[in-house]
Amino acid sequence: MEERVQEEVPAAQRTGGHHPVQEGEVFNMRYQALHKLGCGAFATVWLCQDMRRKNQVAVKVLKSRESFAEAAQDEVALLHCVSSMKRKDRAGENIVCLLDDFRMIGENGFHVCLVFEVLGPSLRCLMGNYTAQGLPLPFVKKSLQQVLAGLQFLHQRCRIIHADIKPENLLLYGRNQSLQRLLPNMLDCSQRTDLRRKGPDGDLGSRLEESDLMSIEMKIADLGSACWTYKPFSKEIQTQPYRALEVLLGLDYGTPADIWSTGCLAFEMATGDCLFDPQPGKYFSRDDDHVARIIELLGRIPPQIALSWNKSTKFFSRPGALLRLSRLSPRSLHSILQDRHQWTREAVAPFAGFLLPALHYSPQRRATAAQWLRHAWLSAP
Repeated sequence: MEERVQEEVPAAQRTGGHHPVQEGEVFNMRYQALHKLGCGAFATVWLCQDMRRKNQVAVKVLKSRESFAEAAQDEVALLHCVSSMKRKDRAGENIVCLLDDFRMIGENGFHVCLVFEVLGPSLRCLMGNYTAQGLPLPFVKKSLQQVLAGLQFLHQRCRIIHADIKPENLLLYGRNQSLQRLLPNMLDCSQRTDLRRKGPDGDLGSRLEESDLMSIEMKIADLGSACWTYKPFSKEIQTQPYRALEVLLGLDYGTPADIWSTGCLAFEMATGDCLFDPQPGKYFSRDDDHVARIIELLGRIPPQIALSWNKSTKFFSRPGALLRLSRLSPRSLHSILQDRHQWTREAVAPFAGFLLPALHYSPQRRATAAQWLRHAWLSAP
C-alpha cells in the first residue's frame, strides 16, 4: 500500500529529481533538445541545436535539488575562471569550454543548465576496446601531454584542483572529418561496441589503431567536483581507484592529488589494468584494501607521514602496521609490468621512472604537472 501512495504523488511535487526532457523541447528559448548523450547521478546531458548560432552544443541539466544548484554555481564560477584565463594561455584549450549557463523551471523545480562545446565520447569508451593490452604507447604519451598541460593550466593559472581525474572525465574529439565520422560509433559505451568489428565502411578498428588514433585529441571535462586550491569544498573527493593517499587517509589535499590520479590513469592507459582496484572483504573495508595495495606496491609508509594524518588510527595499530590486514604481498612496479603485462626490461625502466614521481607519499615531493611534462619518457619515440 505504501508503494501505491508514493506512485500517486503528483510529478510536480517530486522536487529534487531530473528534469524529464522531451526530444524537441527548447531550453531558454534557444537550445532545442535532439537526443540524450548521457545520464549520471546528478545530471543528464543532451545534444542540442543552438537555434541562435545554428550549431550543436551539449547541455548539462542538473537535478533540481538545492544542493545540486549550489554545487552548479561553484562549477560555473570555476568554468568562468577557466574561460577568462584561456585568453592568456593556450594550454586552456585542453579544458572543456563553457559556452553559456542558465536556470530553468520544470515540473520538479529549478534546474541549473550548463552549455558546453560538443565533444566525442570519453577516454573510457576508447579504452574498452583495448582492454587486453592497453592503448598504444605513442597515443598514451600524446594524451598524457594534453592532460598534464591542462592540469598545469588549472593548477598554476586558475588555482583550481580538478579532484576527479579519470578516463570518464577525459573527452575525445577529432580535428579531421574522418574522425568526426568515427567518434559517434563509440558514443554508447554501455553497449561496449567492439571497434574491431567490420562496419559499413570497412574495418573500423584497424583504421582507428593505425592513423586516426593519433589524430584524436583530448580535453579535461567535468569540473563538478573541482575546487579552488585555497578553498576545498569537500574532504571526500576523487573516484576510489584514482584517489590519492592523502585524501584516502584524511589529510588536507592540494594540486598533488590530481597528479596521483594522473599516475593511476597513465598506468591504466598503458596496460589496460587499474593500478589500484581495491575491494572490500569480510573483515576489512575497501579503504583498508586500498591502503594495503598502495603499501604492497610502494612500500611502507614512513611513520612521520602515516601518523600525521587525521584517520591514521582508522588504518594503523602502530607505525607502519595495518589494523585489519596483516598479510601483504609486496610487488614492484617493474615486476608487474614484466610478469603480468609482458613488457620488455627495456620498456619497463623508462615508464616506471616516469610513473613513480607521481606516486610519492609526500604530496610536497610529488612531481608537479609542469615538472612531469618535461620527463624524458613523454618525448621519447
